Amino acid sequence: MENRICVYPGSFDPVTHGHLDIIGRVSRLFPEIRVAVLDNPDKEKVFTVDERMAMLKKACAHLPNIKIDSYSGLLVDYMRSIDAGFVVRGLRSASDFEAEFQMAQMNSQLSETMESLFLMTSPQYAYISSGIVRQIASFGGDISAFVPACILQEVNKRFRSK
Repeated sequence: MENRICVYPGSFDPVTHGHLDIIGRVSRLFPEIRVAVLDNPDKEKVFTVDERMAMLKKACAHLPNIKIDSYSGLLVDYMRSIDAGFVVRGLRSASDFEAEFQMAQMNSQLSETMESLFLMTSPQYAYISSGIVRQIASFGGDISAFVPACILQEVNKRFRSK
């Protein structure tokens, strides 16, 4: 089968255990996964694209079929550029499904060859989001249960320096 590359796009600001849950599970389904960090200059991020990519590389080092990349612009254009046929999105709730369903429909209009796949986040991670992690960290709270140990010090350092 052609186009067996699967893309998992996101901001990953920072990467969480919820993200890693999806990455690990989808890595068993496809020979190559591209975890693609969105470079959106219109949105303010805590970590740069390069920093987010470096954190993902550390967190995914144990998964040999994962490649970390970045993109800007339309996801469908990025997927065409690497000959990817699938995009996976993690779902935590019904509201996630509504937003992702709308995006999948739009993407299918822009690319007839792109297939969208949805994975439910494992229940123990369903409440975690990068936004909540950033908020807890900004108030000096303990985020060790939400982010991989290999990036915890880096994330905490960023918020202590603010």
